[in-house]
Amino acid sequence: MQLKDMAGMLKQVQEMSKKMEEVQRELAKKSVTADAGGGMVKVTANGKHELVKIEIEKDLVNPDEIDMLQDLIVAAANKALAESAKMVQEEITKITGGMMGGANLEMLKELGLGG
Repeated sequence: MQLKDMAGMLKQVQEMSKKMEEVQRELAKKSVTADAGGGMVKVTANGKHELVKIEIEKDLVNPDEIDMLQDLIVAAANKALAESAKMVQEEITKITGGMMGGANLEMLKELGLGG
C-alpha cells in the first residue's frame, strides 16, 4: 500500500470518527418507546441504551397481580432496548454507508454506542 493511499484512508477514518462522535451526541437525545400488555406498560429508552421512563396503567397496579406486572415491565424494557439498538444501527449505517456491514453489538460497545 502506498503512503498516499494510507494517508487518504487515515483521513477517511478520522472523518468517520468525528461523525460517530456527533451521532453519539444525537442518539443520546433520541428515544424509542415500546409497550407490553396491549399498552398497559410502556418503557422508553434512549440511544445510549438507557431506560429513561416507565409508564404503568393504574388499573394494572394490583398487589394480587404483581407477577404479571413484573413480567410486563421486563417485556416492555427488552422491546425498548431492542428498538434502541436498532435505532443506533440505522444511524451508524447512515454515516458509514453500509461499509461496516452488520456491525455487531461488541463493536458498538467498543465505540461507546452499545448497551
